[in-house]
Amino acid sequence: MSKVDEFEELRPLLFSIAYRILGSVGEAEDAVQETWLRFDRSTTRPASTKAYLSAAVTRISIDVLHSARVRREQYVGPWFPEPLLSDPYQDPARSAELADSVSMAALLLLERLSPLERAVFVLREVFAFGFDDIASAVGRTEAACRQLLVRARRHMAAGRPRFAADRQERQELATRFFDALRNGDVGGLRNLLAADVQLVGDGGGKAPQLPRAVVGAENVARLLASVFPLAARVDVTFEPHEVNGQPGAIFRDRDGKVLYIMALDVLDAQIQTIRSVINPDKLAHVGPVADAWAVDHRVKQARRRTT
Repeated sequence: MSKVDEFEELRPLLFSIAYRILGSVGEAEDAVQETWLRFDRSTTRPASTKAYLSAAVTRISIDVLHSARVRREQYVGPWFPEPLLSDPYQDPARSAELADSVSMAALLLLERLSPLERAVFVLREVFAFGFDDIASAVGRTEAACRQLLVRARRHMAAGRPRFAADRQERQELATRFFDALRNGDVGGLRNLLAADVQLVGDGGGKAPQLPRAVVGAENVARLLASVFPLAARVDVTFEPHEVNGQPGAIFRDRDGKVLYIMALDVLDAQIQTIRSVINPDKLAHVGPVADAWAVDHRVKQARRRTT
């Protein structure tokens, strides 16, 4: 098998590792490309191409994460991962781990870890790499990697309820939620929301967003039921779509351009968190991006006409 063929066969795995470490589609794609360049330049063939490439993309991702964390500390408003509409790597034996690890909630918890803890956790817990390969990837001893994993597991367990709802249950609840949203049904929305539900958006200072999270079923239901019917009047539409392994939707303007992406966290048959990614820089990989400020202006005009 040629180098190119070997690499392309492993590309989905390499992207999936990099995305979970970085939380960015663009940065993950760049890390994979840099991995290819290093592989292409190498004059020797490794004993295990998978181990070699996985180690390379991990080291590159760790380096990128060190600099990215500085930018994230200066980020305007809440920072969310770039939405991932489909994970290119599939492994039936680890489907639960793969789906759980790519959720917005899990990726935000991973942000609490050091870059090394994050890499070790991803390689071991998500992809089941052996400690010998993990040690080679992160440049630490196997004993040190085991300690890093212990700390990472502790941090993750402290803040993480597992998403126990099965896929069908999540999708049925999401269908009811988006039907109620489309109809501006306050009661229908309220019945699907946890009492302490949060509605929060990531605009990064580059798009209209709520000044702070909206908390509570009544507050969130009333806000959603009032805003979307107005948005629909200016031809904003949405299509339900899985986002980071969880129910969500892509919202578009009148020209079909991506306005924002919404993801739902579901636990115990209720929606716990509603996250919207509005920052245009985080949407370009999905398709042409809408002018959110222009849409916001049209929505405000529609509101004035109704009052």
